[in-house]
Amino acid sequence: MSQRHSGRRPGALHLVGFGPGHADHLTFRARQAIAESDVVVGYTTYIRLIAELLDGKEVVQTGMTEEVSRARVAVDLAEQGRRVAVVSSGDAGIYGMAGLIYEVLHERGWRPGAPGAVRVEVVPGVSALNAAAALVGAPLMNDFAAVSLSDHLTPWEVIARRMEAAAAGDFVIALYNPASGRRTWQLAAACEILRRHRPGTTPVAVVKGAYRDRQQVTVTDLDRLLDHEIGM
Repeated sequence: MSQRHSGRRPGALHLVGFGPGHADHLTFRARQAIAESDVVVGYTTYIRLIAELLDGKEVVQTGMTEEVSRARVAVDLAEQGRRVAVVSSGDAGIYGMAGLIYEVLHERGWRPGAPGAVRVEVVPGVSALNAAAALVGAPLMNDFAAVSLSDHLTPWEVIARRMEAAAAGDFVIALYNPASGRRTWQLAAACEILRRHRPGTTPVAVVKGAYRDRQQVTVTDLDRLLDHEIGM
């Protein structure tokens, strides 16, 4: 249980969303939380994006698809009394690490505020959907839906059902994780679902690396979406 180390200083977990990746969009509290931490845990690419903030820090970095192991390592370190920043791009609670961290804590019987319990703070950040909407000039003024096409932790059947509901509901839809080197068919399947409810002329913006050095913004439509190179 997360309370078992009652004889030492309670550790802390800062679940930090650092925004799209440019320093201009990193909040003051995010910088502060990283500075206060002894250890920074994150995906290798994310660690590289905030490298200038990590001098003197112990860094734990792992590759893609290793989110669960990162969460366990972070909680282990916090239970040892360490101050740990777990970094996610965008917002830590939107397809970030916050949910997994809470799941691991729950498995270990964590109770917030209990004597010796690890302290947890979620530091919100600018999500990819906010960044993309701002770049494209398409503010999310009314209701919208966000769907991740990654079936790494969510079965495709669940994703397809959510896509169907979002398309039928006439929401503006933000698609996260649309494709990768090993996931090549999910985006095409999502487009098939969308075409049942939307005309082929429906505008689609493809945003890659928002506010980073290699930023790319392409505006196309549903019929021509798959003609473009699309990744994570």
